[in-house]
Order: sequence, then structure tokens, then C-alpha cells
Amino acid sequence: MFQIGDSLREARTRRGLSSADVQKGIRIRERYLTALEEERWEMLPGEAYTKGFLRTYAEFLGLNGQLYVDEFNSRLRSHEEEPLVPDSLAPRRRPSGGVLRALVAVLVVGAAVAGLVAWRLGGSSTPNRPARSSLVPSAPAAPAATPKKTHATSVPVVAAKPVSAVIQATRGRSWLYVRDGGPNGTKLYEGVLEQGKTMTFPVATQLWVRMGRPWVIDIHVGNRSLGSQSQSPANVTLTRG
Repeated sequence: MFQIGDSLREARTRRGLSSADVQKGIRIRERYLTALEEERWEMLPGEAYTKGFLRTYAEFLGLNGQLYVDEFNSRLRSHEEEPLVPDSLAPRRRPSGGVLRALVAVLVVGAAVAGLVAWRLGGSSTPNRPARSSLVPSAPAAPAATPKKTHATSVPVVAAKPVSAVIQATRGRSWLYVRDGGPNGTKLYEGVLEQGKTMTFPVATQLWVRMGRPWVIDIHVGNRSLGSQSQSPANVTLTRG
């Protein structure tokens, strides 16, 4: 088993191609190519189209198209073999009629006993006589103490300082893919960053960056800069720290 989408994306970036370049070459819409690379099968028009797109895309990149179709079929079969109704949703057995009749009988007897006890207590009770007033005057109640007012000290809330990631192609052009929050987060950018160009992205929690030619890229996060990059396509996760 291998990752279909990551394998296609790596093969494309090794050839320095963008999704738009592949669309021109094989006449498959760019959103379908992105769905294949992200393995979002529900975004594709159907099973037959998915297999055809996989084979065409893989062979365009010089890969074994049948291998990718076989991997997709194996995943499809494993998904179909999963149970349709989980055990937690299976209907529970109802109690038998004998148990229900016994419960009703117990409730009826309990209600009868409770009614009899209440009737006896009500018939034997005598009216309460009013209490005689005391001839000794009661002492005046002491005035209640006034609670002291306390002033709550408010603590000022300091907002987190915004942090940005600056990505610059200083030594050549490179394909760039940026997502917010991780590899499955919202896509912020996908395309070719030309030499001398700079892009800035806010870092809320973390930023996921994939570079086709990382050795030509310089990255700065806040006041820190990233060290030397890999000599092959690579991913990097940038955080506020």
C-alpha cells in the first residue's frame, strides 16, 4: 500500500510542473488533478472517471498507470467489506411480556399501599392549637452588619503579537504549496514562485509548506530564519515559535 496523492505530487514537482501545466498536457481539469493528489475521491465525477484520470495522470508523469489503478481498487474493496450497521446502532431486544406484567403489578400494589397510609395519617391527625403569646417582650434584633464592598482588580488581556512567515526565492524559481494549520488545512497558495519574488503568510498556529526546489528558498518566521534546505522536494511545518 502506498500514498497515491503524495506519489503523484512528488513526481510532478520533480519535473518542475504546476497543476496548470499538467492540465494543458492531458486535458484534465486542474481541480480534478488536485483531488487526485489530495485523495479526495468524492470530488471526482465517478469511479470509472477516477480510474481513467489516475492512469492518464500517472503515465503522463512517466509512472506505471496500472499500479495506481490497482491500489485504488484495493482501497475500494476494503471499504465495501466494512459492516454497514455498527453494533452500537443495532436494535436492542425489548423486554418480554412476562417482565412487563410483573412490573405493572408491583407498581399497582405500591400505589395502593401508599394511598392506605396517607388515609390513616389524615384521619388520625388533630388540629394544632395556636401557641400562647409570651408576656415577656423579646429583645430587639441587632442590626445586620453591612457587608464591605470589595473591588475586583481587573487583569488586562494582552493580545498575542501577530507572526508572519516570509518566503523568498533568492537563488532561482520553485514550485510552492502552502496550507494553513497543517497538511490537511486550508490551501493558501499553489504555484511557481519566481526568482527574486517574496510572499508573506500569517502564522496563526502553524503553516505547512511544500517546496519543489527548497535549496533556492529562504524562509523567515518573525526574527528567525530557517537553515539550509534539502536538495530534493521537501515539506516543512512553521510554527509561531
